Amino acid sequence: MLKNKNIILGVCGSIAAYKSATLVRLLIKAGANVRVILTSDAANFITPLTLATLSKNPVYTRYFEEETGVWSNHVELGLWADYMIIAPASANTIGKMANGLCDNLLTAVYLSAKCPVFFAPAMDLDMWKHESTQENITKLTSFGNILIAPNSGELASGLHGAGRMAEPEEIVDFLNDSIQQNLPLAGQKIMVTAGPTYEPIDPVRFIGNHSSGKMGFAIADELASLGAEVTLISGPTAQQSIQHVNRVDVVTAAQMLEACKTYFPESSITVMSAAVADYSPAEVASQKIKKKDNDLQLMLCKTTDILATLGQMKTADQILVGFALETDHEEENAKIKLDKKNLDLIVLNSLRDEGAGFQKDTNKITIFNRAAEKKEFSMKSKADVAKDICSEILTLFKA
Repeated sequence: MLKNKNIILGVCGSIAAYKSATLVRLLIKAGANVRVILTSDAANFITPLTLATLSKNPVYTRYFEEETGVWSNHVELGLWADYMIIAPASANTIGKMANGLCDNLLTAVYLSAKCPVFFAPAMDLDMWKHESTQENITKLTSFGNILIAPNSGELASGLHGAGRMAEPEEIVDFLNDSIQQNLPLAGQKIMVTAGPTYEPIDPVRFIGNHSSGKMGFAIADELASLGAEVTLISGPTAQQSIQHVNRVDVVTAAQMLEACKTYFPESSITVMSAAVADYSPAEVASQKIKKKDNDLQLMLCKTTDILATLGQMKTADQILVGFALETDHEEENAKIKLDKKNLDLIVLNSLRDEGAGFQKDTNKITIFNRAAEKKEFSMKSKADVAKDICSEILTLFKA
């Protein structure tokens, strides 16, 4: 959930500031881009150099650095962030945030931020329990800020009780869970197929196609980033997912059919982007076929139409998306396939479009819905095409 997300970490004056080093390391390990803002008091507990080294970015401490003449643009920082975390959040900073006080860079960025803001308090027991602190926390959460509650344990004062900042691992888990729960496809099981199938002729040869799997993998990653639990059924390909998906590797059309029949019934959305072989050799030689004659004849048998099979299995509350790669009469063939195979959407692309098709990094598509209404898209990267396809799926899903 945190991969490629822009995160601002605000660190306040607290002994718990030493934990911010571990927190930065965990966020970077999760794939996030991290910028750190230290209050002047926080710099007494942990050095900017430590956090700059771990975050691989300069650490912000003041509006204006007199030595370098660099101005820290709080508005720009607030707009850059996908998420803002203040950990540790001291009683002083919590009070400022709750009452709109803006006397340092951190609170200025907080007031400028358009993103979700998480705060993890750290203070002594009596400070935590004080009515003013609790009132400030209530105000902050009423504004939509998200509290990461402190733990109970031994405190710096020697007291034992609430006020101990959540551990860095707990904060990262909390972030992941919160992001997941608020995504549009949270809790949805989705199946995606990708890549080619290889139909064996003998132990070393096969019938296949030029599909790289790039489009299917991009769709699976985009759906996972929207919160879905994605099962990606892939034919032979060198592609790797950048999101967490359940990958099921297959080789032949028959294997893909069986995998699809296993996962389809529990999938609310299915996207069939694999280039499945239409024919398979009737017999597979057990030994390598030797080169003897000028001609080699193969008897081919039609494979089971997986998309049509799933269309027959589909229930009213399932969304089924198919692909049509055409070379002639493109729109006519796509609309026939849409109706014949009981699809909710069909994605059409043509090998006649330069830059589209197999093994390319770009694609150009047209999408038809069940009413055969057409939406055309320009040539884009396959990652952006995946966003367009998933946007259309979301429209159907919310309907």
